[in-house]
Amino acid sequence: MKNVNIPSIPLAERVRPQTLVEFKGQESLLGKGKPLRNMIENDTVSSFIMWGPPGTGKTTIAKIIAQQTGSEFHQLNAVSSGVKDIRSIIDIAVQNKTDFKKTILFIDEIHRFNKAQQDALLNSVESGLITLIGATTENPSFEVIPALRSRARIYILEPLSKDELENILYSAIKKDEFLSSLNIKEIDIDFLIYLSGGDARSLLSVFEAAVIQEINSEEIYISKQVLENVVQKKNILYDKAGEEHYNVISAFIKSVRGSDPDAALYWLARMIEGGEDPLFIARRLLVLSSEDIGNASPNGLVLAEAAFSAVDKIGMPEARIILAQCTTYLASSPKSNASYMGIEKAFEDVRNLPMYGVPIHLRNAPTKLMKAIGYGQDYKYAHNYEQHFVLENYLPEELKDKQYYFPTDIGQEKTLRDRLKMLWKGKKKY
Repeated sequence: MKNVNIPSIPLAERVRPQTLVEFKGQESLLGKGKPLRNMIENDTVSSFIMWGPPGTGKTTIAKIIAQQTGSEFHQLNAVSSGVKDIRSIIDIAVQNKTDFKKTILFIDEIHRFNKAQQDALLNSVESGLITLIGATTENPSFEVIPALRSRARIYILEPLSKDELENILYSAIKKDEFLSSLNIKEIDIDFLIYLSGGDARSLLSVFEAAVIQEINSEEIYISKQVLENVVQKKNILYDKAGEEHYNVISAFIKSVRGSDPDAALYWLARMIEGGEDPLFIARRLLVLSSEDIGNASPNGLVLAEAAFSAVDKIGMPEARIILAQCTTYLASSPKSNASYMGIEKAFEDVRNLPMYGVPIHLRNAPTKLMKAIGYGQDYKYAHNYEQHFVLENYLPEELKDKQYYFPTDIGQEKTLRDRLKMLWKGKKKY
């Protein structure tokens, strides 16, 4: 290796912006006249929580605010900190207040704080003793207690664009003493951005690792092959316990329901690559096969059940093939939610109407007394009639002629509808 001193501090930290002028991205919050910028420039910063993807500048923004407002800055990570750490900083803030000095507490991954930890912040935030700046990749509506949300504004950080990521990279090369001393000739910027998943910190880390790998070359070319050697897997944004989990599974289900197998496969791949439990996906397909396909293609439920069993037995990575087969079959199948809507309507009556008695002719009569008082009397055994059917009322008298199931004219359900229409001879709306 060349006689080059490789820095021990990561590139992302070495080139971290120190002022708003240096910061790239988040124009909707930090552009001229925008809310967060106004708070900083007017020195009227109040507690707030930043919600956005990894590597979009949350920590950097917090540090810039502390520097530009002359506040004492304390940083905690919710994973490794507890109530004791919070109280220690509150004690410091009390002393700072007597010295007319502001205290900023930055909590990274604030969504990982439990209720007791978040409760410990309330009084100090409400009184203004500390200015809380929280950072989260998860929807604060789910992860931050209402009492704390009501005391802090919520700012949404957008994913960085391709142009912004390029700007961040080339600015880092120019600014960093180590990188600027090297003869970097070419960079596969598109592939680097792809690998980073839109995370600026990841982008800089991967780039620096690739440069160090090629440090012995007179001219450094950061090609796709070099990047692939450094990073074996793309940085996938997918938190199995957080909002993105629900967003992606929602997109997956809606794609299958919408008969788009291509979109369904894309979301399936996102879930699998993000480490989702394949049995969770298989369970959702089981529910979907009845809720959205139903009797329009009854084999969907059979295939979904077989897929669940096979995924359970085989596991990954082969299970991905089974999930793909089931997904494409269900997405391509005719759709009906008639069974789902039928049971929901029946539940509505069961919950909102009196519990009407079972008609006497439908009651079981296992004893002589029950037979004597008429249980089961005049019941017509369907198999004794032509086509194994007889016109009969099977509902409580108060609900006579009530209909819950309205089969569609799609797929195999049309056959069921036509048969029911013929049997009931206009008694029901088939």
